[in-house]
Amino acid sequence: MSIKFINISSSPPPFLRTPHVSFTPLPFITQIKNGWTRRIPMLRVKCLTEPSRDMESEAETETLSSASISSYSWCAGLGGLGFLETSYLTYLKLTNSDAFCPIGGATCGDILNSDYASVFGVPLPLIGMFAYGLVTILGIQLAGKHLPFKMDENNGLLILLGSTTSMAVASAYFLYILSTKFPGSSCSYCLMSALLSFSLFFTTIKAFGLQEIQKVVGLQLCLGGLVVAILSTSYNTSLSVPTRHLHSIGAKMYGAFWCSHCQEQKQTFGREAAKLLDYVECFPDGYRKGIKIAKACADARIEGFPTWVINGEVLGGEQELSELARASGFKLDDFILS
Repeated sequence: MSIKFINISSSPPPFLRTPHVSFTPLPFITQIKNGWTRRIPMLRVKCLTEPSRDMESEAETETLSSASISSYSWCAGLGGLGFLETSYLTYLKLTNSDAFCPIGGATCGDILNSDYASVFGVPLPLIGMFAYGLVTILGIQLAGKHLPFKMDENNGLLILLGSTTSMAVASAYFLYILSTKFPGSSCSYCLMSALLSFSLFFTTIKAFGLQEIQKVVGLQLCLGGLVVAILSTSYNTSLSVPTRHLHSIGAKMYGAFWCSHCQEQKQTFGREAAKLLDYVECFPDGYRKGIKIAKACADARIEGFPTWVINGEVLGGEQELSELARASGFKLDDFILS
């Protein structure tokens, strides 16, 4: 028997040849299991539905734009509520009418008609009406992308931020006045205005963005300081006029350093205006056993603190400005409306 060996390295017969096909070898993963080695091919898969970076950026921009429009709409709505409230209070102020106070009763009217209800003679509700109206208009125009004077969105948003920042600082200052000058009193209109102002401020910050807001913190601090300075100057100036009148007619206030009502009476005029009062300290050497009351207080027969002596009339206890104006002949109403 003859055995023939075929060389497998030789070319196959022509009838067994296949067309030449070139291919790129695929990567393999080698897996060893029970002593056997297996090579598993890996297929390259390209996800055609994967979004590109440009698409992601556009989607993120659209999301931020939608959030901004929503914030602008909220600003317009909250500003509209504030505009209605301040318009009502302005009408009452100009017609000398009493406000309906669901909370606070008579004390609410006293606060709205006090010396702190105007700034340099301008009724505070009228200023609030202008501020809320500005915020409402800006909110509507920013939401609709229709700004006047060819103003872009960034500048419009910056004006909105400055307005709401000033309003929030002013509301915080008025809450301080309410708690220190009118302790125990309540004013529903004051609290509602403060709530609206703070809501507008935080809504604008949301529209501006926390990263961008860090670039204008300095501007916000300057605006807040300016608002506080204007309000403080206005109240100190307005209250110094009645104080000068009391000084000119020789009105005297007798008190003691340990008397809390005496300190509160001074705060009614403000720190600077109180320095103009003719104040008589009845215990200049301190208060302890064996110390007698000052001779000036003894001659005036002072029995309690504070005590006012105005044009020969003795007024015991802490007095309202209206009562001091009556006793001194000062026309407080003409001064407030001027």
